[in-house]
Amino acid sequence: MSLADRGTADGRATGSGTAGRVPAGRGAAGSGTAVEPPVRGRPRSEAVERAIIEGTMNLLEDGVPLAEISIERIARTAGVGKAAIYRRWSGKEELFVDVLRAAEPQDPELPGTSMRDDLIVLLEALRRRGLANRSSAILHNVHAQMKSSPKIWAAYHNTAIEPRRRMAVEVLRRGQENGELRADLDLELVNDMFVGPMLVRAILRPEADLSEELPERIVDALLAGLRPVSSPAR
Repeated sequence: MSLADRGTADGRATGSGTAGRVPAGRGAAGSGTAVEPPVRGRPRSEAVERAIIEGTMNLLEDGVPLAEISIERIARTAGVGKAAIYRRWSGKEELFVDVLRAAEPQDPELPGTSMRDDLIVLLEALRRRGLANRSSAILHNVHAQMKSSPKIWAAYHNTAIEPRRRMAVEVLRRGQENGELRADLDLELVNDMFVGPMLVRAILRPEADLSEELPERIVDALLAGLRPVSSPAR
């Protein structure tokens, strides 16, 4: 569930109450026509969500372990009530996933011009996440801690990693249908072949170079052996 989609007006959590409402029968000019109350909920709801996300980030930046971050502690740090958190997230596992997504680079928009172009964009997104992991204390520490919290890791995998994998496999499937990729290939395996080199450099080899041209180099090196024989190399 995204930040933009979660939650509706939250006057109770933000103290809006009935402020700003015009009683029925009292128009702005005393005409006796009822005036609709101004729409205040969404901006205040988004402000509450930002406060919760930023409050959780502050705790993580201060080095508080995931296991020690409770909903009560997040609420105190964000200056909101616990109910405001539970209206948006079922628990801290779901909240942590959104915190991680807020700290990561955004998912890419694929150009759709060719399989090669889409793969390069996908690998560029992985490269930027690798750089973010190296520079962001939040991402580095939380990713390390998530391994010891199966519920949080499963939630992150299901809402962040798996959709990205499905997107990449779909790109390969379209390439196979368009004749850009051999028809006899296992697309799950091919996806791992493209993603693997970038993940190795981003995670297992933190000293390795993550240059801007790396996505294109990986894609072209692999496509040289995966295109149909009759397909001309680009």
